[in-house]
Amino acid sequence: MSTPSFPPVFSGLAVEGAIDPFDKACMEAVRGCDAGLVVYNLGRNTLEGAIVFAPEVELADAMTMLPLCGVGFQNALGALAPPEVAVHLDWDGGLRINGASCGRLRVAASDNDPEAEPAWLVVGLTLPLWPDSDAPGDTPDQTALYAEGCADVQADDLLESWVKHTLVGINTWLDQGSGPLHKEWRGLAHGIGEDIEMADLSGTYLGVDERFGILLRDTETTHLIPLSTLLEAT
Repeated sequence: MSTPSFPPVFSGLAVEGAIDPFDKACMEAVRGCDAGLVVYNLGRNTLEGAIVFAPEVELADAMTMLPLCGVGFQNALGALAPPEVAVHLDWDGGLRINGASCGRLRVAASDNDPEAEPAWLVVGLTLPLWPDSDAPGDTPDQTALYAEGCADVQADDLLESWVKHTLVGINTWLDQGSGPLHKEWRGLAHGIGEDIEMADLSGTYLGVDERFGILLRDTETTHLIPLSTLLEAT
């Protein structure tokens, strides 16, 4: 496996063993690293990576990086995997391959005030490459990349592709606003129109608002849950 190559605005930092790239990226962001740092761990069974962003917008808008990175992942795997492999996105960062859960995206920021401009924001990717069990039927709602016809996809190539496609998405977002991202994300969103439970609420998943907050309709009203509720403590 070769060392990943990233676009010029990005730099890579490899970690090994039990070091979590997401936690490491958050630590580096707190220390004042440059935006564009990609921390990664290409372990045998899991691809883990995290990107440090330096948003120049308030947190409510900066949280768009979570669905944007999700679309970037779909574009990246779509460029490398067989055409029949389907990728869909859960609102809360979950990733689905051919309908089953397969890893997730997570997010943290320097500030959890939606109206504040965070000094940094980190989006992390965790993707299982091999199943935990030798018997695939043990967990039918969970899968791994190489169990879904993607055995020829190398982890370093996928990481590179994710970063490159995420950069394309950022440039489009900066140039054209969130309209194109909304359109592409909605075509990949899992569960719209279904009844779900989220943040102690249950209702019909209607879609998202302009800032990608989830809209849940129960028998009495429509609830809006902003993306910022997904922030992890650092």
